Amino acid sequence: MPTVEEFIRTYSQALTDHNAAVLVGAGLSIPAGLVNWKDLMRSIATEVGLDVEKENDLVALAQYHINERGGRQRINQILVSEFSERAQITENHRILAHLPIETYWTTNYDTLIEQALREAGKRADVKITAANLATTLPRRDAIVYKMHGDVSDTSNAVVTKDDYEAYSATRRGQLFSTALRGDLVSKTFLCLGFSFSDPNLDYVLSRIRVLLEGNRREHYCLMRKPQRKDFKKLADFQYACIKQELQIKDLQRYGIMAVVLDSFDEYVQTLGHLQRAYRSRHIFISGSAFTYAPWTEYESEQFLTLLGKRLSKEGLTVVTGFGLGVGPHVINGVLDELEREGTKNVSERLILRPFPYAIKDEKKRKSRWTSYREDMLCKSGIAVFVFGNKSGPLGEVIPADGMLEEFEIAKRMGLMVVPVGATGHVAKSIHQAVYDDFQTYFPSGSSLKDAFAALGQQGTPTELVDRVLKVISLGTEASASTKT
Repeated sequence: MPTVEEFIRTYSQALTDHNAAVLVGAGLSIPAGLVNWKDLMRSIATEVGLDVEKENDLVALAQYHINERGGRQRINQILVSEFSERAQITENHRILAHLPIETYWTTNYDTLIEQALREAGKRADVKITAANLATTLPRRDAIVYKMHGDVSDTSNAVVTKDDYEAYSATRRGQLFSTALRGDLVSKTFLCLGFSFSDPNLDYVLSRIRVLLEGNRREHYCLMRKPQRKDFKKLADFQYACIKQELQIKDLQRYGIMAVVLDSFDEYVQTLGHLQRAYRSRHIFISGSAFTYAPWTEYESEQFLTLLGKRLSKEGLTVVTGFGLGVGPHVINGVLDELEREGTKNVSERLILRPFPYAIKDEKKRKSRWTSYREDMLCKSGIAVFVFGNKSGPLGEVIPADGMLEEFEIAKRMGLMVVPVGATGHVAKSIHQAVYDDFQTYFPSGSSLKDAFAALGQQGTPTELVDRVLKVISLGTEASASTKT
């Protein structure tokens, strides 16, 4: 059974490789105010004279109700009321939406995934019917497969035994199954929000087993341990623990590795750690240089070019706003490395966001630049600060206030800050400020204080780049070991 640390390391790599997907069940929406399946079916059970607490097959329960009532209007109304009126986006939805996940599969009827993607500024191509699968939304950022329907069309939602039994024979079921098979073979899935009482779980797992036909790929599932407080009787708690152990072993038949957590709060923490692990592979370079003093121009350009080259060689993505005297040389270093590797896939190693200078209105320009800085930094996990000066109104050298703003944004967003004090100017003052309050910036990194201090000491371009890479490596390791 993998640890949280192992899961984060593997799945963050899948995110980097753009082959990560998620499969979302009802449990993910419970913190949004939506009830679990047993609570949802409680009144349905009562109306046919059954006790939902004694029922394990909730799909059969829905079928019994329809058999007795001669129609599904009552179930449809419950779905509309529950998933239309009470649904609110949770932090889990927000984290998933901000990660570079392009494929979402869900058995849920709510629209929380779509809402979270829109909130994150992403364009979602939602697939509900067979007709949806035949069309492609232009400029889409993600695909959301709602394999069991949507609250907007409850009459066609997959809820009862009739629905599940007929699913594979329908055109919708066949097309969704084909799409799911392709994703299961080519992508690494994270399964979230499935529980013992979720009527979709067994059906989805059996479908996965048939679809894979031996082409097993390793996937992950976050699961919550049974808690003693959830059971009135000790025997029931012990039974739940045994059943979970058996299910964890059974999941391995489908290539699904369970990552067991102690509480629902740990879902948010684990996804948050995953997000930070992914972002730690994105390095924001903050800097501008009207002058390189006390460095020579040759030394400065050599340092910046080598920095871009080494970061790229480590497989890291450089994020830059093309700062004066800094950006062009960092970019050249990245391109040098890509040329050496024989690849032209620049987007994997470089995110370039030149600032929009042609804005005459000063207030609007400042607001736009702040928004630009926030957008670049929110994509990153580490911020490296170099030099930091610009020309004043009389041609004098003054501190770069934009770099100071980027430092404040980086602090607010919780990025690892790596100021190269040896380059002088604002970078030097930031380095001193961080060193003086080191525990605040690196609460788990006391062992790297000496390495951080070396960033303020003079050296050759190669030595200084080595020091930057060392701090990034040690800081990332310290952060990962503490958070997991």
